[in-house]
Amino acid sequence: MKLEHLPKSLIAITFALVPVVGFAASPAPVAAQNGMVVTAQQLATHIGVDVLKDGGNAVDAAVAVAYALAVVYPAAGNIGGGGFMTLQMADGRKTFLDFREKAPLAATPDMYLDKAGNVIEGLSTDGHLSVGIPGTVSGMELALQKYGTFKRADLLAPAIKLADEGFTLGQGDVDLLETATEDFRKDSQDSAKIFLNQGQPFKAGDKLVQKDLARTLREIADKGNAGFYQGWVAKAIVDSSRAGKGIITQADLDKYKTRELDPIECDYRGYHVISAPPPSSGGVVICQIMNILQGYPMAELGYGSAQGMHYQIEAMRHAYVDRNSYLGDPDFVKNPIAHLLDANYATKIRNSIEPNKAGVSAEIKPGVAPHEGSNTTHYSIVDQWGNAVSVTYTLNGWFGARVMASGTGILLNDEMDDFTSKVGVANMYGLVQGEANAIAPYKTPLSSMSPTIVTKDGKPVMVLGTPGGSRIITATLLTMLNVIDYGMDIQQAVNAPRFHQQWMPDVTNLEHFAISPDTRKILESWGHKFGEPQDANHLAAILVGAPSLGGKPVANNRFYGANDPRRNTGLAEGY
Repeated sequence: MKLEHLPKSLIAITFALVPVVGFAASPAPVAAQNGMVVTAQQLATHIGVDVLKDGGNAVDAAVAVAYALAVVYPAAGNIGGGGFMTLQMADGRKTFLDFREKAPLAATPDMYLDKAGNVIEGLSTDGHLSVGIPGTVSGMELALQKYGTFKRADLLAPAIKLADEGFTLGQGDVDLLETATEDFRKDSQDSAKIFLNQGQPFKAGDKLVQKDLARTLREIADKGNAGFYQGWVAKAIVDSSRAGKGIITQADLDKYKTRELDPIECDYRGYHVISAPPPSSGGVVICQIMNILQGYPMAELGYGSAQGMHYQIEAMRHAYVDRNSYLGDPDFVKNPIAHLLDANYATKIRNSIEPNKAGVSAEIKPGVAPHEGSNTTHYSIVDQWGNAVSVTYTLNGWFGARVMASGTGILLNDEMDDFTSKVGVANMYGLVQGEANAIAPYKTPLSSMSPTIVTKDGKPVMVLGTPGGSRIITATLLTMLNVIDYGMDIQQAVNAPRFHQQWMPDVTNLEHFAISPDTRKILESWGHKFGEPQDANHLAAILVGAPSLGGKPVANNRFYGANDPRRNTGLAEGY
């Protein structure tokens, strides 16, 4: 998310919220007996729980939630974007669905550069040229066909009703809409008519109606993939792209297919982690960091200790070097996963980390030992049978490219910015990436999305994930460490202040109260550089069995949900 699009009032609200979240006593996790849904918007959560109550499984609920979020969380919920789904079924099957956007067939490596070879600001983030081929509808269709039990039309019906009849906006909904007010005004034909109230921002208590989107959702409910990738909806996407100087064609839409891949898996202190493989970097980086930290007595060092934070920051720094240098779409590059996740490699990195001296990012790079050459939303669901689904999907920046496929109500993504527009030049999240992630036709850009499931003895114990660009990985990681290493309950783990290090720029961003003044002085004396908080994540997490690992269940409840309070939206609810 780009802060320059945020009104100053929202920045103040967002950052002011973090200290309260971090220091106030956390409420108990939401407890339920038969299943749990945690999403970034309460109406979507209700819909997911209703599906579970009606006998649907976690996949059925995930499909219903995806379409509901497209209506009630338009900043990131989408059918004009894409994402990832990590699944562990009750029978032990584990799989990963990649329905991420792809570069159009006419895309070229230098499409965002001027004649002098410099990146043209805004070209990869705003407007139709920044749009990748959407994948959400394809992904939901495959998930439902292979792993769901309900009829598509029944799962889309609640979203269609919310779009057609409208829903009442809360303050959190309004705050997000206000981040794009000026861009909505530029699109008088579509966005302004839908997301502005007679040209003015909506207020809490107003009703948001989306008739065009309802019509599109009915087409998908009736025809599935053909209702989106063919027919009048597809024509509207192609015509709008052409009119806006984009490059998406009918051939792009015809070619799109969801990939089913093996997830990334690793073990950490007796728990098994199942997460996102390339084209996501999430699972690889999480497991690489955990492999490094496994060699340190993190629980003994203690939460928030200078020594423990030092090791965590340095592990992040080293893992992000490899992320930004080697990983990419597996159809285009050979990802050195076995090497990156090898225990001996983790030992080499650990041996290179000095116990009381920060690494210098400019000196930690590919080819230098031990690294030899070789705005998004998330929801988590577990059902009564033990099926677990973790979904992260996105438009990239809030409201994506801030353009629509005219007449459809579909906001389109700006996912092309996740490619390497130019080696050595940062994208909107400050990531400096390499040639492995260069733009190519029908290639998927490297992602940080990390929908994750943690198991013990083959059964799910934790389901989690978050939006947040490059910070997705570290927020997901820290939440797991808070539960496993520090014994927090799931709500405490979600609420705890976070920090983030991504190699370049050479600064560790801190949420307020993530570190005490004394600890900060120690770490700064070791060479660490600290920066201001970045925009807040919204983490959605579920713990199965008890509120904390090794804790006692509350009455007969098996599921414990934690909704991140940082965004003033969302809900954890079960039944």
